[in-house]
Amino acid sequence: MIDEFAKEYLHDNLRWIREAMVWKFDGLSEYDIRRPLTSTGTNLLGLVKHSATWEARYFGEVFGRPFPEPLPHWDDEAASGTDLWAAEDETREQIIGLYRRAWEHADATIEALDIDAPGHVPWWSRPDVKLFNILVHMLTETNRHAGHADILREQLDGAVGTQSTDMQEYDAAYWENHRGKVERAARAAGPTRI
Repeated sequence: MIDEFAKEYLHDNLRWIREAMVWKFDGLSEYDIRRPLTSTGTNLLGLVKHSATWEARYFGEVFGRPFPEPLPHWDDEAASGTDLWAAEDETREQIIGLYRRAWEHADATIEALDIDAPGHVPWWSRPDVKLFNILVHMLTETNRHAGHADILREQLDGAVGTQSTDMQEYDAAYWENHRGKVERAARAAGPTRI
């Protein structure tokens, strides 16, 4: 009984955070979802492309259920890093569509297998895993990338939260006041340089 509860709980959380990732695109231009917003080039569309690629791999080949669309092989040096950004001919719709198809494939794997179903991750140092390990790993990774997306989106236009949070009810004056409090506390704590 706990196995089914755990699987369902992890799966529900994965479904929710996937939707939050895609929501980060609402109202943004093609340029804004693609442009590098960190020194390493991190961008919203790249985060989703990366998430799609790896979700397809982890819930696909790891369990002998390969994703039906071509993906670069995990150890293909020539393709390394290409999942972190979108080429000019890759559209928002294509990448979000790929992500949604990866969800469907992953969901089918999760629903078909028991939580202790064995899998094999050849790129891990301890490659023999269970579905439980991959559910936890993908939930952790997707939450991590959703956190990146939160910060990127806030940098772009100040939008915060998810499609279903109360954070959106605060106006610019609230956030300016809040930021001021944080800044004053930081300055009061000590010098700006060590």
